[in-house]
Amino acid sequence: MSAGTADGATTDAVTDAVTDAVTTVDTPQPAPVPSGVRIGPLRAGERITLTDPKGRRHSVLLAEGGTFHTTKGGVSHDALIGGPEGVVVTSVGGTAFLALRPLLNEFTVTMPRGAAVIYPKDAAQILMACDVFPGARVVEAGAGSGALTCSLLRAVGPTGSVRSYERRDDFAAQARRNVESFFGSAPEAWDLTVGDLVEQLEAEPEPRPVDRVVLDMLAPWECVDALAERLVPGGVLLAYVATTTQLARTVETLRVHGGFTEPEATETLLRAWHAEGLAVRPRHDMVGHTGFLVSARRMAPGFTAPARKRRPAPGAYGEDYTGPRAAAPAEGSARG
Repeated sequence: MSAGTADGATTDAVTDAVTDAVTTVDTPQPAPVPSGVRIGPLRAGERITLTDPKGRRHSVLLAEGGTFHTTKGGVSHDALIGGPEGVVVTSVGGTAFLALRPLLNEFTVTMPRGAAVIYPKDAAQILMACDVFPGARVVEAGAGSGALTCSLLRAVGPTGSVRSYERRDDFAAQARRNVESFFGSAPEAWDLTVGDLVEQLEAEPEPRPVDRVVLDMLAPWECVDALAERLVPGGVLLAYVATTTQLARTVETLRVHGGFTEPEATETLLRAWHAEGLAVRPRHDMVGHTGFLVSARRMAPGFTAPARKRRPAPGAYGEDYTGPRAAAPAEGSARG
């Protein structure tokens, strides 16, 4: 499940709303698309975004005979189906709406969810920090609502693989629906397992090598030992955590293990700008803290990371320290 993103955080000042068509007609599923990107005429079964003059976005599932209802009157789906995206349609009450297929970042913040999602600013950082490449073998835990899964699947392509693990049945079911909605069907490169990551890995008859690991869970440090046995030398392990205590425990566990490079911890803050004439200023709806990223690379078997030359801060490993670095208190007391 998601480690915890800021509830209500949005990518801009608009209101993200999910609105499905009210229709008695069965909605056909869109044809599968490996990248999730569809071009050409709009089709029934596709999800589009309608944006009103105030910038409010509404996610609408197109259906023949369906209607998108607003306080300013309805918008007929039939007026959009068969036509291009990038058009403007007018409701019965005279309000204009811009119609476009949602980009991946828009889809992930407006899709139905059980667990909180990893927002686009963090997903982009994860893909770069992990260097997820076409053909990569990726392990993801937990799947949450499937937001990051969509980004990982697009990055690895049809020649790679993404193995997602999720403890909760309801979250896994929602993740599957969202992934299938974006791609048209469950990609062949994707395997979703309901269960505990470590238990599932230990139950494998033979360990399968992994190139990249992304952990979005409450206690990622509990998985380090099991994943280290499967992560190839040079592979990347990244944990997405919500709190500083989780960050500290993850970093210390990776250091104590010895089979990883010095962990790097980062946080990404995204600030949009308002630009209109001479009024150029930061917007008031900055997406601040959502989570921390902790990443490290796997050392080759038999090798340990060089010891840090930097001395710890006074009191860093004092009497109150209860982390995994057992020898550290003596080091801290030696400094005086």
